[in-house]
Amino acid sequence: MDTVTDHETIARRIDDEVAGQTIASRWLDTVAAHPDRVALRAKDGDAWVETTYAELADRVARTAAGLQSLGVGTGDRVVLMMRNIPEFHVVDLAVTLCGATAISIYNSSAPEQIAYLVGHSGAKVAVVEDMGFAERFAAVREQLPDLEHLVLLSDPEGLAGDDIVPAATLTEDHDPIDLHTAAARITPDMLATVIYTSGTTGPPKGVMLTHRNIVWTVQGYLDLVGIDPAGFRVVSYLPMAHIAERMVGHYMALIGGFEVSTCPDPSLIATYAREVHPETMFGVPRVWEKIHAGVQAALAANPEAKQKFDEAVAAAGPIVERRTAGTATDEDEATWQFLDEVAFRNVRELIGLDAVQFAVSGAAPIPPELLGWFRAIGVPMSEVYGLSETTGPMTWDPYEVRVGTVGRAFPGVEVFLADDGEVLCRGGNVFAGYLDDPDKTAAALDDDGTFHSGDIGVIDDDGYLRIIDRKKELIITAGGKNVSPANLEAALKTIPAIGQACTVGDQRPFVSALVVLDPDVAPGWFAERGIEAASIAELADDPRAHDELQRAVDEVMTRFSNAERVKKLTVLGNDWLPDGDELTPTSKLKRRSILAKYADRIEALYD
Repeated sequence: MDTVTDHETIARRIDDEVAGQTIASRWLDTVAAHPDRVALRAKDGDAWVETTYAELADRVARTAAGLQSLGVGTGDRVVLMMRNIPEFHVVDLAVTLCGATAISIYNSSAPEQIAYLVGHSGAKVAVVEDMGFAERFAAVREQLPDLEHLVLLSDPEGLAGDDIVPAATLTEDHDPIDLHTAAARITPDMLATVIYTSGTTGPPKGVMLTHRNIVWTVQGYLDLVGIDPAGFRVVSYLPMAHIAERMVGHYMALIGGFEVSTCPDPSLIATYAREVHPETMFGVPRVWEKIHAGVQAALAANPEAKQKFDEAVAAAGPIVERRTAGTATDEDEATWQFLDEVAFRNVRELIGLDAVQFAVSGAAPIPPELLGWFRAIGVPMSEVYGLSETTGPMTWDPYEVRVGTVGRAFPGVEVFLADDGEVLCRGGNVFAGYLDDPDKTAAALDDDGTFHSGDIGVIDDDGYLRIIDRKKELIITAGGKNVSPANLEAALKTIPAIGQACTVGDQRPFVSALVVLDPDVAPGWFAERGIEAASIAELADDPRAHDELQRAVDEVMTRFSNAERVKKLTVLGNDWLPDGDELTPTSKLKRRSILAKYADRIEALYD
């Protein structure tokens, strides 16, 4: 386990490595080193359109000139609302080279949310992808006196008018700026971006990240992986408003020299993965659950083949653990190579994960069984832990993985526990504070730079961290038992038929759960058990399906103590979608909203 001195030593080394550097300077280093390497790819029908790093630099220089013509300069803020398209990277970098701050907001944001985010950030300019986004801004334009210009990137019908600036304004009739001169004006302590939290417990907070925060974290990543990732294939598909995609698919990618394939519809990630064969891939647990469910559904068509595959996974699991620990025998190696040849290799190729070197789950707990399944079939998956406030990673162990933990401290980051078990950290990745909110900043950030995560955790003797739950979300039953809802929900979602779960039981005699059936997997899962219905809603109302599901729940609950187990459940027939009433844009549970919306169903569980 790293000692405090070790963390401080590593932190000082990273400090030295990134001294004076900014996102702009590091990116320009990459452009100089790999001008002809492909930086961005996007689909145009069935064909891929590619942009090299040199071409990207030219587009950025011209777009920055266009932004400057709109008055964007040092210290200004520019809001971006667009899907995962090459133009995001161009505009974001151009804003950066203007000395300004690029702030991405969720594409699902409603007009009232846009009014809050744009108003709170004090954005001077907004750049949106299409007219659908522009209309949401237009609906609240009178509430945004500081917003001087709204730029529309896509204007196929000539809808841009006096209130909307066409995309051509950013790129035409302007000489490109000198990127190196512009980069020289940017300092490490300047505000690089503001990441707005997903707002599970109230209005979003604006997490301020400096150039130093981001470059420091990228350098820690490069030191940790220990290889040159230039040319790494990655699919950018999650919202750029989320810290994970912003780091992996933008900052790390363009500083590290990745080849970024942009996927504008996150539901198509499986299709893109099969075509791109990424070498690094980040996903929230729901992404990995969907991939796993797809494999299971395909195997279910041949019960005998499915049984053999499941047996192969069961045999491979312990071998993979020994291989990770460096204790595998020659017999272990031979067995795993045989299983890989006859069972796993084809599956990895079919799902597009045959070339992946770093498969990472984060943003929410992933069931250990699911992570172990991927590792058993040869997908080198690990779990990362961190927040927007830590520029993404606080802990990550890509090589020496211990399933059920989120790894050890990120390079140079000191991770430790408060007396009540709250996870704390110090390091160059810790944010600069919440935008215009000194009270919340003071509550989360001590004078010595210690960040309070709000999560409860346990650190073992080797420094591996296990997250118990959010400090404010622990269920305390009527009997006084502290229960982690996240751990129970992760266990419930190991049942293939369950797509989402929310446990309840605060000040109640026992723990219950609301569960949502997975529309892709549940029909087949119940059909295998002799239960068929015309729709998910009918399955949810079928007493036979409920009883079958309760039996499965009782089985997975055996790993928990009696006071923690989910005793009863209600099955919901509607799906929970990102940025709906029940889930944030990154698929975290909106517990307060769920408890209010389903209050009658919850009370019925305890009648």
